[in-house]
Amino acid sequence: MSVGHYENFPVASILLPRRLRHPVAVIYRFARSADDIADEGDATAEQRLAALDAYREELSRIETHHPPLTPLFQQLEAVIRKHSLPLQPFRDLLDAFSQDVVKTRYAHFGEVMEYCKKSANPVGRLMLALYGETDTRSVAYSDAICSSLQLINFLQDIAIDYQKGRIYLPQDEMAKYQVDEAQIAQQDASGLWQPFMLAQIERTRKILQGGAPLGKVLKGRIGLELRMIIMGGATILEKLHKTRGDIYTQRPLLNAADWLNMLYRAVRAK
Repeated sequence: MSVGHYENFPVASILLPRRLRHPVAVIYRFARSADDIADEGDATAEQRLAALDAYREELSRIETHHPPLTPLFQQLEAVIRKHSLPLQPFRDLLDAFSQDVVKTRYAHFGEVMEYCKKSANPVGRLMLALYGETDTRSVAYSDAICSSLQLINFLQDIAIDYQKGRIYLPQDEMAKYQVDEAQIAQQDASGLWQPFMLAQIERTRKILQGGAPLGKVLKGRIGLELRMIIMGGATILEKLHKTRGDIYTQRPLLNAADWLNMLYRAVRAK
């Protein structure tokens, strides 16, 4: 399930039970279109924020039982009503996309994780609500998985995000390793870049591992889907580690062999 273009991870895949594919696809369209408002085209910041506010107004119409005005939100309303989904995760996602418009640097890791709470964790919480798994333990596992996937996305897309004017790496840790913005601009992996990236990779791996038990808590095809997603994240981290964080010459992606290996491991790990 993607919010910030996780092309490595399945969205409404055939592994999901048929009854969940449509609601997941609708939620994805909401998130993808809102993310595109913040990122794509050449609209001004004011125009982007206004468009995201229009999404918020549609959510308010749903909350107050007024018919939404657009086809996307008409479909979303039907999904929300049928599955009794909470509205706050949708609002959190919109807050994250609005933040992308106005905030381009993160002073420390705590700020990065606060962003993940809005940009990634709501997706997992919505999926759990669809699955009917909303206990505290499962939510905590889900938050760890989603935050780690967002962090992985940041590590993969350092160069891409920089072209958009954003750096999601903690500024204090960059300074500690003497990594500056000029080095990112030049796509330079020399100096202390490698130990800096290895520290980011290892921390992200531990966060992902912290949520991994959810892959066995959820049963059946849903659990299989989640184990595939977890292994996808782990595989990307392995590739990042192998290149010692040189994403400029070897941006890690999952290939066909990776997907087959992940499926084999996911089936055996049930």
